[in-house]
Amino acid sequence: MLKALILLLSLPFFGVEVNAYTMPNRPPINSYLEHKVTTKIFMAKEKMTEERVRELKTKFPGLNVRTVYHQVFDGFAATGTYALLDKVQHETWVADSHPLAYYRVSADESIPFIGGESVRGELDKEGFRLTGRGIKIGIIDTGIDYHHPDLRGNYRGGFDTIEMDADPMETLPKEGQPTSHGTHVAGVIAGNGKMRGVAPEADLYIYRALGAGGFGTSEQVLLAIEKAVEDQVDILNLSLGNDVNGPDWPTSLALDKAVEKGIVAVTSSGNSGPELWSVGSPGTSSKAISVGASTPPSAIPYLKIGSLRGEYEINPFIGTKEWKLKRDYELMDGGVGEKNELKDVRGKVVLVRRGGISFMEKAKNAEKAGAVGLIIANNAPGSFTGLLRQDAGIPVASMDKETADQAEKELKKGRTFLSFLYKKKQDVLAPFSSRGPVTETWEIKPDILAPGMNIMSTTPSGYEEMHGTSMAAPHVAGACALILQAHPDWSPEQVKAALMNNAKVLGEEKGRAYAPYEQGSGRLQIMEAVNAHTLIYPSSLSFGVYDPKKLFERKTLSITIENVSSKPQSYHFQAPRIKGEWSYPLSFTLNPNEKRKVNIGLMIRGAKNGIYDGCFAIQASGKRISLPYMFMEGEPDYPRMMGFQFGRGEKEGEYWYQIFLPGGADEMGIALYDPVTLRFVEYLDAKKSVRRGLTKQVVKARLASGVYKALVFVKKGQKEDVLETTITLE
Repeated sequence: MLKALILLLSLPFFGVEVNAYTMPNRPPINSYLEHKVTTKIFMAKEKMTEERVRELKTKFPGLNVRTVYHQVFDGFAATGTYALLDKVQHETWVADSHPLAYYRVSADESIPFIGGESVRGELDKEGFRLTGRGIKIGIIDTGIDYHHPDLRGNYRGGFDTIEMDADPMETLPKEGQPTSHGTHVAGVIAGNGKMRGVAPEADLYIYRALGAGGFGTSEQVLLAIEKAVEDQVDILNLSLGNDVNGPDWPTSLALDKAVEKGIVAVTSSGNSGPELWSVGSPGTSSKAISVGASTPPSAIPYLKIGSLRGEYEINPFIGTKEWKLKRDYELMDGGVGEKNELKDVRGKVVLVRRGGISFMEKAKNAEKAGAVGLIIANNAPGSFTGLLRQDAGIPVASMDKETADQAEKELKKGRTFLSFLYKKKQDVLAPFSSRGPVTETWEIKPDILAPGMNIMSTTPSGYEEMHGTSMAAPHVAGACALILQAHPDWSPEQVKAALMNNAKVLGEEKGRAYAPYEQGSGRLQIMEAVNAHTLIYPSSLSFGVYDPKKLFERKTLSITIENVSSKPQSYHFQAPRIKGEWSYPLSFTLNPNEKRKVNIGLMIRGAKNGIYDGCFAIQASGKRISLPYMFMEGEPDYPRMMGFQFGRGEKEGEYWYQIFLPGGADEMGIALYDPVTLRFVEYLDAKKSVRRGLTKQVVKARLASGVYKALVFVKKGQKEDVLETTITLE
């Protein structure tokens, strides 16, 4: 298939004659793997003792064992040549290995909106108000400004896995690109001053795993989890992630292990929505609580454009200045946002097209040219939500392609003005919030939603609004602290059930509820979770894939129903009306503190193709508890590839690429072209029967500096995915 695509693109193009594709001769890969150095995470089948580490260093000279893990799993991180690490991988006691992955931050009405203020009137068993008192919360992030007046009273210490010391201060300007993300997250959880968080008296333990610019590696995140387990925190918050939708990624497995050790793990689902299959690790952890973002009561910006009828919503970028423009402004066409295209834009709003240069360059260029706002039009159908890695001095928003096309027609007629209006919205799924399901396990993620739009909290410079699932997760972490204060003997599974069983299903009252793989159980309601009288877990039902080749197929899942109240509770079941046949118990009653394991079955006759979902209802003494369910018929339509990256190697003529294959690949290949003429340049690699997971490979090529179009092809089963992307080599 890849050859066919290459041949097609190698035909004459705009009068330029291009040679047909031929496979280039390639030297053996072993010749350069002997000197290429990298770092990998190894998982062991047995305890990593000091003796085992000494044996490693003796048997494999040149191997640098950087970090040893005991708490989250038995294993280690080591640096060495590809060839050396491959030899280590073949040791009989090594279970698995993973290349180093990179993580980034996923960037006062919200807390009262979820019940964070009203629940503080509730009392724990010792008569204290619910404020998170006595609960230890670990935050794995960019560090914290522990001098901030709203946080210094809660700060109890931590560790910096970047500098390897006990000082988890945010990155300061003199140390590189400064950060503020961790301080913002900490304020949402436990601010206790001008900013009052969800659990203002909780104890904060901070683990800096993301350095300058908010970036870190899986080695640093894993070590932070390890340290938090050693410190015996009660709750962990990870408002970070990558683009890998896989349940067996090391950070996801580490969180599963932390939960098994009694820690409630909360993680953001990611900011890669609205596409399905976009939730990334560690939001794919089975046992952690993965949190998506919804809107608290918010003023959403809309535009009236020139003579066009209607009002057009725009999506503010994550990490940008809040959009508050009110009077009329002239709209200007700014091309793609290059400096030479931004003429006479002072005091005006600029419309630019996506592509050409980065979002940050567009914003900085518009700011320097004197624009008061920047709108970036999508270059493909639909809308998108962008992210700025650095602060911009002007508000930036995105616009869907269809609206932008109409706006450009208005601009061609002459001077065009915008008028702004703001509409109140709440309990709407944020467009950037990552969706599930999870590949391979086909689990429903996220588990729950919490406010993640326009969240005001602490920063090293004072206070600032941010939005993202990074802001949603700490709302849930704070709620977990209140639940644990009220119910100190509850397990992580019970805490998760209390949250999910009592969430508000969004869109249900309008008859257009979001899918479970978009919202999980719904939006967080703290008071209801604290006062739960029944816990049902697991709190979502993932039946997996039904085979179309089978005439009929039955799958059965076990759930536990627990009466945690002081009174008997009666239960009966309400199955959804779908084409399948459900099986479930008859009604029954549980006495106080009694629990029962029951089976719920679903039989499908003649499966076809598609995703099916909804809510299975259980009435608990008159209260309706909804369990989101999902099943798939036929081969799931997940992306066959994710997270493609490409760059120069350490030596001349050497390059590397990495790609995550959620289900493996029957075939895959990569080719480069001239972006203008589409002349074939280089065939980089081709493989067959590639196993699932992250593939990282070093290749040889003769490439000049410049811009290339890359064609990446992956085939698995009956589905073929082709990715076209641009690569710049400096």
